[in-house]
Amino acid sequence: MADPVVRTATPADTAALLALWEVARENDARPADSIEAIDRLVARDPDAVLVAVLGERVVGSIIAGWDGWRAHLYRLAVHPDVRRRGVGRLLVAAAAVRLEAVGATRLDAMVLEHNALGHALWRAEGFTAQPQWRRWVRPVRS
Repeated sequence: MADPVVRTATPADTAALLALWEVARENDARPADSIEAIDRLVARDPDAVLVAVLGERVVGSIIAGWDGWRAHLYRLAVHPDVRRRGVGRLLVAAAAVRLEAVGATRLDAMVLEHNALGHALWRAEGFTAQPQWRRWVRPVRS
């Protein structure tokens, strides 16, 4: 396999991101995604969404969110065809560089409870689970 290149996502990548998240099963227990939502994120923070590409093909993603106070990592996804080849590690490293550059002093990652492969990657990258925390969510009311 050639080495993937990590770059920031552009609006031209949104359909590929949705397809990646579908095949990588990165939509469990989440509200439905849309091209419009991804486009809003890319427009608001052009450096937040990182993609790994092989040639023209998007094979990985991570959202490196920064709210000015906390750094959050979401949507680490790697296409099943290229897993276990370092793509996830490459994305995490690029996200860390981005977030440290804007002032982050700690990174946190959102990982689904049943995602054993994800847990192994985050552990290997030096992250530890915080059992004392529980995430609370509520849909926005229309």
